[in-house]
Amino acid sequence: MRLRPVLKTLAAVAALSTAALAAPVSAQQKFVTIGTGGVTGVYYAAGGAICRLVNKDRAKHGIRCSVESTGGSVFNVNTIKAGELDLGFAQSDVQYNAVKGLSQFKDGGAVADLRAVFAVHPEPFTVVARKEANIGKFEDFKGKRFNVGNPGSGTRASMEELLTAMGWKLSDFSLASELKADEHGPALCDGKIDGFFYGVGHPSANIQDPTTSCGAKLVSLTGPVVDKLVADKPYYAKVSIPAGLYPNNPQATPTYGVLATVVASVKTPADTIYAVTKAVFDNFDEFKKLHPALAHLKPEDMVKNGLSAPLHDGAARYYKEKGWIK
Repeated sequence: MRLRPVLKTLAAVAALSTAALAAPVSAQQKFVTIGTGGVTGVYYAAGGAICRLVNKDRAKHGIRCSVESTGGSVFNVNTIKAGELDLGFAQSDVQYNAVKGLSQFKDGGAVADLRAVFAVHPEPFTVVARKEANIGKFEDFKGKRFNVGNPGSGTRASMEELLTAMGWKLSDFSLASELKADEHGPALCDGKIDGFFYGVGHPSANIQDPTTSCGAKLVSLTGPVVDKLVADKPYYAKVSIPAGLYPNNPQATPTYGVLATVVASVKTPADTIYAVTKAVFDNFDEFKKLHPALAHLKPEDMVKNGLSAPLHDGAARYYKEKGWIK
């Protein structure tokens, strides 16, 4: 499956969303920005898909939507809290921690203004190894050069939770690099790191590139530690990356993961969130076609799964109209 054209198309759509494409709308034109992740990840593409549908009807609602490439989940929540983003993508575990004031939100306290809009695709934790590193299981990375993710990303937060559960420290790797998501594939193929951990929806260009370019291998994440994490944490679930989805990886890869969710602030106007939610679900078949990771979504799952924060009033209004919630 060729993902580059899909991502390029959506990036172009997102860029065009700030250009004058349609007849002038009312003077009350509102601008909304969705925080996503790295440009090669699914967040950026899914954000572009949402904006495309919002902008399609902007003559009616006067809202102009654009996406912003960011450091990921934790960054998005903190930037929404600061009032600098209207909406953003966040892993379901990051949403949970923000609402409870746990983990990466311990110092700043619970984000009381955070509101859930909807869940999107599952994000399996994906471990990729350099072909020559001879890695059979995750434990084989001890003493190797491993990318643990950039600070401020949901991936990094999940990586740290896994390491704590295993009784490992970052010093158990010979190098714990902090590359961003769009940097770890090239670093792997260049022989600068032996592996990386990444929470992402599939298929992803980010995984496609190293598996195609240098025969990188997917590594499963299973065992008693993972079993306990999934049992103890409401935001985790066991998932499997399908066999043959990526070149040189004919086997299914069992792992666990989270859900991508879209969040906003209680300060983001209800009419704005209602318009964004309506744009996605009124054009749901089109939305699912805008990226392969969105292809199997079901509205009934999206309005409840992985949502720890209270529903935003604007989203709840739409779901009640549809009879999806009471």
